[in-house]
Amino acid sequence: MISVTFYKNGNDYTGFELKGHSDYAEEGEDIVCAAVSSAAYLTVNNITDFFNIKADVTVKDGYMKLTAPESDNLNRLLDGFYQHLLQLSEQYEKDINVNISEV
Repeated sequence: MISVTFYKNGNDYTGFELKGHSDYAEEGEDIVCAAVSSAAYLTVNNITDFFNIKADVTVKDGYMKLTAPESDNLNRLLDGFYQHLLQLSEQYEKDINVNISEV
């Protein structure tokens, strides 16, 4: 299962942590993993490259973590990512778990 935790300080996002594999299908054929990975990379690249937000990013097999200073742009981007994953988790509830953690 893919587990994603979004970190918030009050109403402001400060980052997210993504762990695991969906095991929906074999590697290379797993549409759930592909959807989550694609959305995660798009979000991180927009934060760091397009909006030039200084973020700490860690990427390993089955793991991605981003932390960044609070900003309006970060909030919008991470809220969009959160909403996207919530919709995916409704379709693939056995494969994706989405949480919010207060920091």
